[in-house]
Amino acid sequence: MKRIVISLGGSVLVPNLESNNIERYVAVLKKIAEKCRIFIVVGGGGEARRYIGAARSVGIDEATADELGIMVTRLNARLLVGGLGTAAYPRVAENYTEAKEFAETGKIVVMGGVTPAQTTDAVSAVLAESVGADLLINATSVNGIYSADPNKDAGAVRHERLTSGQLLEIIAHGRLNAGANTVLDIVAGKVVERSGIPLLVLDGRDPENLARAILKGEFVGTIVGDAGSCPLPV
Repeated sequence: MKRIVISLGGSVLVPNLESNNIERYVAVLKKIAEKCRIFIVVGGGGEARRYIGAARSVGIDEATADELGIMVTRLNARLLVGGLGTAAYPRVAENYTEAKEFAETGKIVVMGGVTPAQTTDAVSAVLAESVGADLLINATSVNGIYSADPNKDAGAVRHERLTSGQLLEIIAHGRLNAGANTVLDIVAGKVVERSGIPLLVLDGRDPENLARAILKGEFVGTIVGDAGSCPLPV
């Protein structure tokens, strides 16, 4: 079975606690897990940024603020594990060794953040390298990687395919402070480059976009890697 690591943005899975996408994602992830082995890294989203903002307002340093953000990613991950029930390993993996051990059960493995100054996108890239994944998917709140921020620049163009070097050029000036919110951070980009694992960036706000991409090979997004390197459908 192919191994796919999915970086699932917190703003996609849990835009807010009262109105979340966990139930919709549970149905899709269970369907995907019948065809391939999946690992999911859940982000903190707006809730994590609110905690980080509160931490800064009382003078807490960036590393400690990052730790608060990591706690929120793990809370989000725990919600997803609970929703997945017996389809997922019952614990949230807290490091890469645990993720590999949990995967031996054949269950869906879910984790959140790992260490300060490392986004969950970076965690997912390192995890993909660690487990020998066939594909890394970044399910985010935009439908690919653009030449500029499409929310600020009406002339921004979506890239359908990039090399890892071109990706690094685009994200080279991204921020790495606590709660940074970019399509992909520089650490993740460098891991993608060195591992050679193809990356697909797509709009995760509709879980069916993920299902169509993995199961049918139908998607609107950006592929990072060599031509023909995206192993979809499974």
